[in-house]
Amino acid sequence: MSFILAEAYLHNLDPFAIEFPASWTALKFVPEGIRWYGLSYIAGFVLAWLLFRWMAKTKRSTLPSRDAVTDLMFYIIIGVLVGGRLGYVFFYKPSLIWDPPLVGLIQVWDGGMASHGGMIGVALACIIFAKRRGISALHLCDLAVFAAPFGLSLGRLANFVNGELPGKVLPASMQSYPVSSPLIDPPWWGIKYPDEIFSWINLPDERLIQVDQLRSIVTDDKHFYQNVVTALKEGNAQVVNAIEPLLTTYYPSQLIQALTDGPILILALVLVWLKPRKPGVVGGWFLMIYGLLRIFSEIFREPDAGVALLFNAISRGQLLSIFMIILGAIIAVLCQRRDVQRLGGLLRPGNN
Repeated sequence: MSFILAEAYLHNLDPFAIEFPASWTALKFVPEGIRWYGLSYIAGFVLAWLLFRWMAKTKRSTLPSRDAVTDLMFYIIIGVLVGGRLGYVFFYKPSLIWDPPLVGLIQVWDGGMASHGGMIGVALACIIFAKRRGISALHLCDLAVFAAPFGLSLGRLANFVNGELPGKVLPASMQSYPVSSPLIDPPWWGIKYPDEIFSWINLPDERLIQVDQLRSIVTDDKHFYQNVVTALKEGNAQVVNAIEPLLTTYYPSQLIQALTDGPILILALVLVWLKPRKPGVVGGWFLMIYGLLRIFSEIFREPDAGVALLFNAISRGQLLSIFMIILGAIIAVLCQRRDVQRLGGLLRPGNN
């Protein structure tokens, strides 16, 4: 049994931007409220729509009108939601198909979206839209991946707010309980999660002895441990001083992936598309760059529950990213060889 003692960031963020009354949530299929997770998707879609409008207006895209941009955005939204949810179910949690039957498939508000599945959904949406409008599907995919970092990064920030997809334990600061050596201060960017207490109950853990000493401070035996967690999140000084040193410290993997999937990925794609490219080339580069960044960032992330590591070393996300890199390289090479007009170009439009 190991954990670390000392100061780090104690996660106390509320996943809800707005919570609905209990009378609403008692109704079937009504969510508990509006989460930052859902708002991150909306913000990503709005930023993508604005980018598409600008590229169409400046002739960096073959989209003919503002209405076409809005219609494409609608297709992409459906592709992200359906593809992301189905990807999560099939890649990470197939039990949602039957437990309860099919209900878990539509409960997007409870979390569970796979970026790899969302990309497949967007690609299919672009193909369908292109066939109906007579536009290059590869060019639409280039547009979609160019805007993707907005949603990817905001989604990771929402994961952090939710306290989900935690990172791995900081190995350099782990100690055994009880502690006989001096306290080791973890770095300030380490993350501690109050909800970890619930896992101690299931073990059970020796640290519960110190938690139980708070019964004179935190009342209501029926919900005692939940109340301790709530007191931690609300910053009760006595509870924090007693419990925070016992909590494990993790890598901030969500913030690392928000950085790699957002600013770093955007900068890389901007450099790729500074000059006009043949349709599909930007998409191929996106798959390669995102795949490499995802393999790196997954080093700091705890594998999803119930998903075994391949060869005890490669996570499911890393394995999917390897396939993405190979596919991206093939797409980039094949598209570069096509005898077609170059499009885009951030410095100078190529379709004038």
